[in-house]
Amino acid sequence: MSEWKQYVEEMVAAPINKMVLSHPKSKSEEYKKISIQKKKDFFQIEKYTDKQVFHENVKADALLARCVELIDNHYLQVNAWTDTLEYALLISKKGKCSFKKIGQKGSQKPGTKQPGGCQSGNCAVESHNRKKQYLLEEGSVIPPLVDMGIFTQEGKVVRSMYDKYRQINRFIELIDDAVRDLNVETLHVIDFGCGKSYLTFILYYYLTEIRNIRAEIIGLDLKEDVIVNCNAAAQKYGYSGLRFEMGDINGYKAPFDVDMVITLHACDTATDFALYNAIQWNAKMIFSVPCCQHELNHQMKAESLSILSNYGIIQERFAALATDAIRGNLLEYCGYKTQLLEFIDFAHTPKNILIRATLRQNTPKRHRETKLAEVHRIMEEFHFAPTLYGLVVPESERNNA
Repeated sequence: MSEWKQYVEEMVAAPINKMVLSHPKSKSEEYKKISIQKKKDFFQIEKYTDKQVFHENVKADALLARCVELIDNHYLQVNAWTDTLEYALLISKKGKCSFKKIGQKGSQKPGTKQPGGCQSGNCAVESHNRKKQYLLEEGSVIPPLVDMGIFTQEGKVVRSMYDKYRQINRFIELIDDAVRDLNVETLHVIDFGCGKSYLTFILYYYLTEIRNIRAEIIGLDLKEDVIVNCNAAAQKYGYSGLRFEMGDINGYKAPFDVDMVITLHACDTATDFALYNAIQWNAKMIFSVPCCQHELNHQMKAESLSILSNYGIIQERFAALATDAIRGNLLEYCGYKTQLLEFIDFAHTPKNILIRATLRQNTPKRHRETKLAEVHRIMEEFHFAPTLYGLVVPESERNNA
C-alpha cells in the first residue's frame, strides 16, 4: 500500500468528523476542493467547482475506498478532524509525505518510525493546539451576539449556541470573500425583508469594526413593530449608519447609490423583485438566500421528463432548485458573476442555498446569449414562466418559439 494511503486509512479509522481534500495536482482538476462531513449514519461528500457544489453520500464502511479513489493522483493535501485531533497530510508530486497530528499530547522522538511506516526524514508529527479562526472572534465585544444569546457578557460562546455561532460566521465569510479586497471607504447597503435583523447588525459590525469601512445600511420590512424595535436596537448599539424603514421590496426608491443588496429568506417571488431592484441599481454585490420557491412548482408540466413530476416531493424540490438555477443564469445574463453556495448545513434547514453575485466590468455578448439560451430551454421543457425572466429580459430577446 502507498505511504499516503496508510495515513488516510489511519485518519478514517480515528474516526474522523470531517475531511477536506485540497491543492489539486492539476489545474484542470474538475473539483477545486472536496469536503467530507460525518452525518448521523453516513458521510456526505461535497465537491466544489468554481460555481457549483455537488453532493454524494457514502456509508461509513465504504468511506476509506471512496477517499482513496478521490485523492489518488488528484489532490496533494488532506486535512481531517476528530473530536480531539487534526490530521494534516501533504503529498509531493513525487509521492513523498509530510504527516502531522495537531493537538496530540506528547510528540514522537526524532528518527523513530511513525504509524504507517514513515521515517521522520520524510514525515513529521507535531504537537500543538490550533483553533479555527473566525472573523467574529470569541472574546470580542459584539453586543448583538450577547443580546442574541450567542455570547456571554464576557464574549464567550454559549455552548448550546455554537452551531448558530458557526452559521453566522459562515455568512460573514461569504460576504468577506467579496469585500476584503475592495479599496473603498464607504459601502451603501440595502437589506430587503430584514425581519428582526440579527444578521444586519452583525454585518454592520463586520464592515465597520473588522474592515474599517464606513457603512450606511437600510433595513426594509413591512412590519411596523419590527422597524421600531430594530431602530431602538441600532441606537442602543451606537450604530449610527444603520436604520430601518417600512416599505415594500417592489418599487422601493433607494436614497443612495447602492453597493450591496442583501435579501435573506424573502418569500417566493419577493426574491425576484429584490434581485430586479439590485440589477436596476447596478449593485456591485448581491447576497440572496431564497425561500419558499412555489412559483415554478405550480407551473411545472413535464413531458419528455415526466419522471420529475410523478412524485410531489421530487417535483417540489426540483422546481425550487430550477428556480435558483434560472435566477443564477439571469444574473449572469445581466452582467453578474454568480455563484450558488451552501449557506447553512442541510441538517439545520433545507433553505441552504445562497446566491452570491458580483457585477462584472464587461460581460461578453456570447456569454450572455448562452446563459439566456439555457433559461429558454428549461422554460420550454417544463412550461416555466419565472417572474425574474419577465422583469429583466426585454421583449426582443424573449423566446417566442
